[in-house]
This record gives sequence, structure tokens and C-alpha cells, in this order.
Amino acid sequence: MPWTEPTEAEVAAIVREAKVVAVVGIKGDGAVSAPAHSVPAHMKERGIRIVPVNPTLREALGVPALASLAELTLAPDVIQLFRRPEYLAALADEIVALPASTRPKVVWMQEGIASVPAAEKLEAAGMRVVMDRCFGVDMAKYRR
Repeated sequence: MPWTEPTEAEVAAIVREAKVVAVVGIKGDGAVSAPAHSVPAHMKERGIRIVPVNPTLREALGVPALASLAELTLAPDVIQLFRRPEYLAALADEIVALPASTRPKVVWMQEGIASVPAAEKLEAAGMRVVMDRCFGVDMAKYRR
């Protein structure tokens, strides 16, 4: 099944309805200007619960970090990926392998990040995929 780009209405609904976002590749507090830190920080300011996922961090934004998605204990509404495209196939496999109790509805690849094969694998497993978009930009546009 080929990946299909979400409509603006779908993107708006995803951003408005997101309550919990697992952020894979989040940067620590020493990288405040990096999008992998500033976008999740802005999400948190807007009332979204952030679940940092980065094996090199103990915490990010004052929240304990998970080493991998396998450590999730809840299903985030969105898994946001801040990882280079060469890592996306393995991440898609990891996400598809999650038990139903911790699998997200949406996987969001941050602006500049895309992989059609990974997106197709995720969508075939029942998740919606947004690629190459900035959650922060869309949040400013759609989440008031």
C-alpha cells in the first residue's frame, strides 16, 4: 500500500488532539536551539505530555528519558522522530513491533526527515504517518 500524504485537515486534527508525544532523538537541555529540543519544549509549554526517548539522556525537559521505545508503558498519541533518514527503517520495525498497548496512532517525521518505505510499513500496520513537517509550525497554526 503506497503512503499517502495526510490532508491539512488530518494534520490539524493530529496536532489539536495530541496529548502525549514520545520524542525519539530528543536533545538534552544543552541544545536549546536545536529543533529536537525547542519543538518538544514548545509542545510541553502547550500542555502536551512529552516522553523523551534517547539512550544518551537521563532526562530532557525535566522528564525522565527512556532508552528505547520498547520501554513505553503507555500508547502515545504520536511518536515524533528526530532521527536521520538512514535510521528510519529500523525505527519503523521497532514501532511496528510494539505491543498494541503502546503503539501510537501517528508517527511524525520532523521537517527534513522522510522515508517512504518506512512510512509504508507503518501505515500497513495501521498507523498514520506525517513526513517532512515541523510539528511546532503546525502547532502554531492549528493548536490555539
